[in-house]
Amino acid sequence: MEKHKPLWFLLGIITFFALWWILSKIIMLPIIPSPFLVLVNLVAIFMKYIAVHSLYSLWRITAGLFLAVLIGLPLGVIMGYFPKWDRFLSPLLYLTYPIPKIALMPILMLLFGIGEFSKILMIFLIIVFQVIVAIRDNIRSIPKETYYPLYSLGAPFGAIFFEVLWPASMPKFITAIRVAMATAISVLFFTETFGTQYGMGYFIMDAWLRVNYLEMYSGIVVLSLMGLFLFAFIDWIEKRLCHWQYK
Repeated sequence: MEKHKPLWFLLGIITFFALWWILSKIIMLPIIPSPFLVLVNLVAIFMKYIAVHSLYSLWRITAGLFLAVLIGLPLGVIMGYFPKWDRFLSPLLYLTYPIPKIALMPILMLLFGIGEFSKILMIFLIIVFQVIVAIRDNIRSIPKETYYPLYSLGAPFGAIFFEVLWPASMPKFITAIRVAMATAISVLFFTETFGTQYGMGYFIMDAWLRVNYLEMYSGIVVLSLMGLFLFAFIDWIEKRLCHWQYK
């Protein structure tokens, strides 16, 4: 099955563009151009216009994801393994997690300005809570008997982390990243319409305001391909870190 995965992957892409082409033929309006015209336009303008915008967007997502992992992973482990820390931090988590993160955008802009940091911080806030909750809940579900052999051997916390906590938490951790990534990309589009001249969100909205539908759809395709690349990269990481699931 694994060796045929690229073929199914390609078939899915072809099906998507085929449905898009059929829809453009049914509606017959400039608002939904043919995918072939969009792809031709994308190739023509990518290096001149879109490349720099896509790099800015990719940088913001990567930086936000890195900060979320850097902070969320240790917090999730601490809350999952140490009950006292969980009792202390859980109320704070439950108070802040349900808040729609996009509602915090005006506050972040007032506190940190309209530059890069507020946009990266928004991506961070979207991902970090799901990372913390996924890791904490997964570690809490580990049977206590799992630790007894290591306890009897006098293993330090570092050994317990790498031998039990790390492999046990990785599948749920990567799933949380995968789920949060789609939301992060959606919110990135919104944040890039404020206080910036670079990013796929800015490019798409600028093309829409200029009523240039070919460029608008070219930007949407690039944003979609960025998501495809990120999800494929997460799948690759999962196969390396959770290789026992694929045996």
